[in-house]
Amino acid sequence: MTPITEQPSIHRNLEKKGIEELTSLINQENMAVPKAIEKAMPQLNKLIHATVEILKQGGRMFYLGAGSGGRLSVLDVIELPTTFGIDKGIIKSILAGGVEHLIEAREEMEDNYNEGWERLSADNISTKDMVIGISASGTTPFVLGALRACRQHTVTTGCIVSNPDSPIAKEADYPVEVITGPEFITGSTRMKCGTAQKMIFDMISTTTMIQLGRVEDNQMVNVKLINNKITDRAVKMLMGKGAILDYQEAKTLLLKYGSVKKALDHLKKA
Repeated sequence: MTPITEQPSIHRNLEKKGIEELTSLINQENMAVPKAIEKAMPQLNKLIHATVEILKQGGRMFYLGAGSGGRLSVLDVIELPTTFGIDKGIIKSILAGGVEHLIEAREEMEDNYNEGWERLSADNISTKDMVIGISASGTTPFVLGALRACRQHTVTTGCIVSNPDSPIAKEADYPVEVITGPEFITGSTRMKCGTAQKMIFDMISTTTMIQLGRVEDNQMVNVKLINNKITDRAVKMLMGKGAILDYQEAKTLLLKYGSVKKALDHLKKA
């Protein structure tokens, strides 16, 4: 049986279509993504609940994948220390072939059945941690081998796949099956599957960080002050939340304590 992600596109003769028609058709296809995610929300919510509890208990969460999905997970992880002020290493991404090769399409590395678990072992994976495998096909050896080894070592696992009843989903404690259908270009899972994966990563990381207290109201009170734009935003955030009306006074306090959260805690104690 041909996996859904490998089934022929319903769109034919693409090379004969103009720009306006192509972009319109791609946009129509993309509209199927949030609907597919909505159907998978009960599975996704169970995965996030488990992830939050593991992180609350001092564990870590690992994304583990190859290809487009693996690379997208790296991009999600990169943003988290700055956006939410968490320590690096609490949420990590293990990419087939290595994160250092992010901009290279080392697709052959996804066939290495043992590498995923070897990389997790090098990171001192334990039963306190969570591993989320990412595979559009649901069959990627790099991910499958790692999740099977996790099961043998009683490490909690989840997965994000785009085919039903896949081998990887069967190995995961918290499988998330997001069935986006055949791609616009047959087999090009960088498209709808990749879009779905990006949206799901956003949900997992953002919801988890909110649950861990890294957001107050709707604001990034733990954001790291890495550039002028973010510092200016944080100063205005502090002015809005504190009793400080003067911009320079707020900026001085912010820079002294390093974050809006810490500056506000100081004001409450003063």
